[in-house]
Amino acid sequence: MPGRYGDSWRTRRDRGLDPRRDPGPIDLRRYELHPAYSGIATFLGLPLCLTPEDLKAGSVDVAVLGAPMDCGVGQRGASLGPRAIRAAERYLPSPAALMNHLHVRVRPFEVLRVVDYGDAAVDPFSIEASMPTIRELVREVAGTGAVPVVLGGDHSILWPDAAACADVYGPGKVGVVHFDAHADCSRDHMGHSVTHGTPIRRLIEDEHIPGRNFVQVGLRGYYPDEELIDWMRERGLHSHYMAEVERDGLDRVVDRALAEALDGPEYLYLSFDIDVLDPAYAPGTGTPEPGGFTTREMFPIVRRLCHEAHVIGLEVVEVAPGIDPGYTTALNANRVVVEAITGLAMRRLGLRAPAYLDPHTSGADRTAPRLPSDGAGSDTPT
Repeated sequence: MPGRYGDSWRTRRDRGLDPRRDPGPIDLRRYELHPAYSGIATFLGLPLCLTPEDLKAGSVDVAVLGAPMDCGVGQRGASLGPRAIRAAERYLPSPAALMNHLHVRVRPFEVLRVVDYGDAAVDPFSIEASMPTIRELVREVAGTGAVPVVLGGDHSILWPDAAACADVYGPGKVGVVHFDAHADCSRDHMGHSVTHGTPIRRLIEDEHIPGRNFVQVGLRGYYPDEELIDWMRERGLHSHYMAEVERDGLDRVVDRALAEALDGPEYLYLSFDIDVLDPAYAPGTGTPEPGGFTTREMFPIVRRLCHEAHVIGLEVVEVAPGIDPGYTTALNANRVVVEAITGLAMRRLGLRAPAYLDPHTSGADRTAPRLPSDGAGSDTPT
């Protein structure tokens, strides 16, 4: 019957009908230890929160939530991205508490309280109607002081995600570093102004993020055209194309990107389109572009930015599991999130920057010159 359900897709359930419980994270595991592929699929099997009161009562530092939207892509499938990223783990067993990042020897899920916050409401028939509900849920997390980590979904969600963080921290106080093969600054796509190729224009024209503090890394291929490049320059965007990376190296480009994004703002938002990776590492995406980064290049950069900057939100988008042979794309998206959370944990621990690595696992304690044993001279015979 037409109109029978109306706006029920975005109407919150009356939590007063739930069994009485104290607010706080809900551990959904029935058993103490189980394989990653069993149980209810929260991110890494982490506890679930349903309300801001749960987040506050649990002193939550990071909340992972999904925005299963794919109305903005010509090739559908990204709506299943959040579920695929949550389920990508294959270790046996895989409780998050056992994860020890060997590059830095940090157990991120012991340092930080991380939970799953479920998914934002989306209208499968209207991308425009879905933007406010996504923004509302991201703002709900950020408003508690937790870092929202949004699993996409197509890249249209950058508009509500970053806008929600600007709502909480203040317009003009948040810079963005955007990793992507594509500029996503178009005025419209085939007459539609809200798509996965237009969120940056929406953000900047709505004055949520200053153009001069929006920074792009990894652009390549055959888009944008000259007219769009001119618009990006006029608005002050800093766009670092793959040609610049090839010329100067990724580390130097990221140094520039971080300085540009935080030229004025105190806070940083990260947007990671999985197609910034080469299709060898991310075949399961709607708009693959050859010539991209490897995971070995990108993982340390994500970890570094979350370590060195005050990151208040991030997203990983455009995973389309239906065209992801061998779950490679979902696994790498999952690992981008883990790298980001590890960087946030390193910042909490006060580890020295920049580009910190553990002396033992990086070999620094074996390759560094030996110090004299008595401080007066070498203890090695000459």
